Amino acid sequence: MTSASLPKDLALFIVKRLADKPDAVSIEEEQDGDTVVLNLVVDETDKGKIIGKQGKVIKAIRSLVGVAASQAGLRVAVEID
Repeated sequence: MTSASLPKDLALFIVKRLADKPDAVSIEEEQDGDTVVLNLVVDETDKGKIIGKQGKVIKAIRSLVGVAASQAGLRVAVEID
């Protein structure tokens, strides 16, 4: 596993464990300047669970992925579609 794939793999690991339909979870990666944007694609029924009350779950995911990215020398943004 390269350090560049670590944030993406971590996000995928966390979201698949939280989702009721883990087979429907995927991540689309795109470059926006010096930032890698990870777009989480989840089943419509899982969106509320991944976002959490007042966005607390997605904020926690963003924090964890951000730490992994900074250790790898990257800037990462996590979005949900």
